[in-house]
Amino acid sequence: MAQVVVTIKIMPKSPDVDLKIIEEKAKEEITKFGGDTGKVEIEPIAFGLKAVNLIFVMDESIGNIDPLESKISEIDGVQSAEVTDVRRALG
Repeated sequence: MAQVVVTIKIMPKSPDVDLKIIEEKAKEEITKFGGDTGKVEIEPIAFGLKAVNLIFVMDESIGNIDPLESKISEIDGVQSAEVTDVRRALG
């Protein structure tokens, strides 16, 4: 099976939430799910609020990513987690 590159956007509940803690816990969930985290981007949203964009690679055979979104959404301090991009990796 092919590999897919997934981007998941994690929104914190407030600007006061420590994004590093969210990032580390989300990486743990991604690893448990079978993904390999690559790039992490911090995206300014508004009024000091910043989102964490995690880009990771996983095997296409794993299938549906919804359970991972739910697990990341349950992390303390997370408002929401949404898959914003899925691409098949070539090569």
